Amino acid sequence: MTYILAIDQGTTSSRAILFDDKMAIAASAQEEFPQHYPQSGWVEHDPSDLWSTTAAVCRAAIEKAGLDGTEIAAIGITNQRETVVVWDRETGKPIHNAIVWQDRRTADICHALKEAGHEAMVTERTGLLLDPYFSGTKLKWLLDNVDGAREQAEAGKLLFGTVDTYLIWRLTGGHAHVTDATNAARTLLYDIRKGRWSTQIAELFGIPMQMLPEVKDCAADFGMARADLFGREIPILGVAGDQQAATVGQACFQPGMLKSTYGTGCFALLNTGDTPVASKNRLLTTIAYQFDGKPTYALEGSIFIAGAVVQWLRDGLQVIRAASETQALAERADPTQDVVLVPAFVGLGAPYWNAECRGAIYGLTRNSGPAEFARAALESVGYQTRDLLEAMHADWSGGSAQSLRVDGGMSASDWAMQFLSDIIGAPVDRPSVVETTALGAAWLAGMRAGVYPDQEGFAANWVLERTFEPQMDEETRDAKYALWSRAVKATLTV
Repeated sequence: MTYILAIDQGTTSSRAILFDDKMAIAASAQEEFPQHYPQSGWVEHDPSDLWSTTAAVCRAAIEKAGLDGTEIAAIGITNQRETVVVWDRETGKPIHNAIVWQDRRTADICHALKEAGHEAMVTERTGLLLDPYFSGTKLKWLLDNVDGAREQAEAGKLLFGTVDTYLIWRLTGGHAHVTDATNAARTLLYDIRKGRWSTQIAELFGIPMQMLPEVKDCAADFGMARADLFGREIPILGVAGDQQAATVGQACFQPGMLKSTYGTGCFALLNTGDTPVASKNRLLTTIAYQFDGKPTYALEGSIFIAGAVVQWLRDGLQVIRAASETQALAERADPTQDVVLVPAFVGLGAPYWNAECRGAIYGLTRNSGPAEFARAALESVGYQTRDLLEAMHADWSGGSAQSLRVDGGMSASDWAMQFLSDIIGAPVDRPSVVETTALGAAWLAGMRAGVYPDQEGFAANWVLERTFEPQMDEETRDAKYALWSRAVKATLTV
C-alpha cells in the first residue's frame, strides 16, 4: 500500500489525485459542478454535487492508475474553506444548499454585530474579522431562515460542517463528525489560542454546541472510508483547508516563509511560528497547521477574486474562450493605456474588508479592447497581492520574506507571475509541482501512514521550477501601484 489518494474539493470543481510513494502524481481526475446564484451577492452549491463529483473523481483517478483500494494506504482531504453545510443527523439530508465562502448575504448580520461592539472579542478569540466570508454568520443565517432549523438544531437533530466535515461524514457512512484545526479556525467559532470551540461566540450567534464537529490535528485518524466506495476500508489520515494545505505543500515550515495560492481567489499566508500575531492592518490571524496538539500560526491575506477574474473574461464578457488565451492577449495590449480593473465583484477582501463595494474599471479609451481588459485582469491579481504583502510586512516583526512561493492555476501564467514579481519588487518562486494544495493533503495523510518522510525530509524534497526576478524599474512600479491605489480608493467611495 504505497499510494495516497488526495481529495481536493474546490469552489468550482472536485479533483482527486493519486500520489505514489515518491510523491509523484500517478493519476488524476477532475469534474466541475454548477454554481448557484439565487440573488445578487449570494453563492450556493448543491451538497449532492459536492459529494457526487468527489466520489466520481476518486473512482476515476483510481481507474486511470490501474489500481484498486488494496494499494491505497490513506486518504488526505483538502477543501474550499468557510463554505457551510447543515444536514440531518439521522437521514443525512442537507436542510439547504451549501452557502459558499464567497456569499455576502450575512453582511447585515455582521454589521449589526459590529455596531453592538462584538468585533474586538470575536477577533481576539478567533483571529478573524466580522465578515460574511466566514462560516459562523452563514450558519446563523441558516438557523434563522430555514423553517424549523433552529428547533431541530437545539434538539440535537442537525449537524454543521465545513466541506471537509461533510465529505468525511459521507465517506465514513455517518460514523465520523470531525474537522481539523485549520478548518475550525475559519468558522468564527473557534478559539485559536485555547484550541476549542468558543461557547461565548456560539451563544452570541445562537448556535447549539452539539452541532459542531470534533476538532483534530491535521494529521490524525479521521475515520475509515466505506469499503463499498473503493473496494476496502481506507483510513482518512490528513485534512487541511485548501490554503493551509498549500502552505504545507510548499513546505513553508519556518517562521517568515511566505506562499500565495492563485485559484478562484488568492490567499497569501506568512508562517509566524508558535506565536499568533495580531494584525494592525486587517489581516487574519489563523492556524497554518497543527501537529501533536500544537498549532503553528500564520498571518493570512485573502483576495476574493483572482482566477475568477479570468472566468469573468471568458463567461461574462466572452472575450476569450479559454483561460490560456489571456497571456497572448495581455502581451498585445497597448502599453500607452493605463486601464485598471478593480475586481470587487463580491466586495474586497484584505486589507480593505468591504463587503458592499462592487467591481469597477478605470482608464478606458475609445481604443480599449479585449487585450487591455485581459492585461488589466491579470495585473489586478498582482496589485492585490502587493496590498497583502505590504500589510504583512507592516505586521510581522520577523523581517521581510526573501521570496514568494506561488502555486495554483494562475501561477502557470508566465506573464502573470512576471508582473507579480515586477509589482512586488521581489523574486517569485514557482515549484515543479504546482498542485501544492493536493500535495499538502497527500503528505499529511502519507506522513501519518508512514509512507512519506517527516517535515524535514519533505522540505528537502521541495523542487524549484522557475524563479521570476523583478525587471520593472522602481519609478514605473511605484507609478503603476499609485494608479491602482487611486482606483481602489475611488471604488470604495462609490
